[in-house]
Amino acid sequence: MKDKNFIIENIKTLFYALIIALIIRSLFLQPFYIPSSSMEPNLLVGDRLFVTKYSYGYSKHSFPFSPPIFNGRVLFDKPERGDVVVFKTPADNRTDYIKRLIGLPGDKIQFINSNLYINNSEIFKTRISKKDKIFCGDRIIDVFTFEEELENGKIFKTVYLKDFSLQNTDIFEVPKDHYFFLGDNRDCSKDSRFLSSVGYVHKNNLVGKARFIFFSSDKSVGNLFEFWKWNNSIRVNRFFKKIN
Repeated sequence: MKDKNFIIENIKTLFYALIIALIIRSLFLQPFYIPSSSMEPNLLVGDRLFVTKYSYGYSKHSFPFSPPIFNGRVLFDKPERGDVVVFKTPADNRTDYIKRLIGLPGDKIQFINSNLYINNSEIFKTRISKKDKIFCGDRIIDVFTFEEELENGKIFKTVYLKDFSLQNTDIFEVPKDHYFFLGDNRDCSKDSRFLSSVGYVHKNNLVGKARFIFFSSDKSVGNLFEFWKWNNSIRVNRFFKKIN
């Protein structure tokens, strides 16, 4: 009888722990892993970060597996231009992407001679380096690094290929209740410029706001099981770094 009670109590404890973890993950904080280089130099492959789920209110995508428990978005708080946001891609409403919010509903976005324009106003950028190297998938590319400043004072780093492969685009007109996202690695990011795969993102697809990195490791050096490589693979300097 004691063994039976012991098993039952442990099952209860595990069940309650899972419920609490689910509540925290759905309503407050969710960890995410950065699998691609589209947000370099600000987010690196191997960064693990926390996203606040309450930042923009809640939709079905706030919960695991996006259950259809309600329509629309409740307690909605509008995101700000320049936020780094996790969202479900419109293509499948399942895959998580992380990009920087550039265009708000009603905005007109365009690249002219490799310069970003929002509502016919050029976004000011200052080149801070001519000789950086970053990843683009498995390739290492030579880039210019800039600091860009949005109209609301948000400042962040972006990188462009030295030949500025992204020269000119059509005008992207952001529909009502939708948002336009770009990767900070401007020539190596699948984002809202690709209308067939990402395009404009509906507000219901927003998952949360990226806040800070809690752990980071370079998988090209070694995995977490290779403890003898931790000195080189674990990026301690990125721990608890705020995401700008």
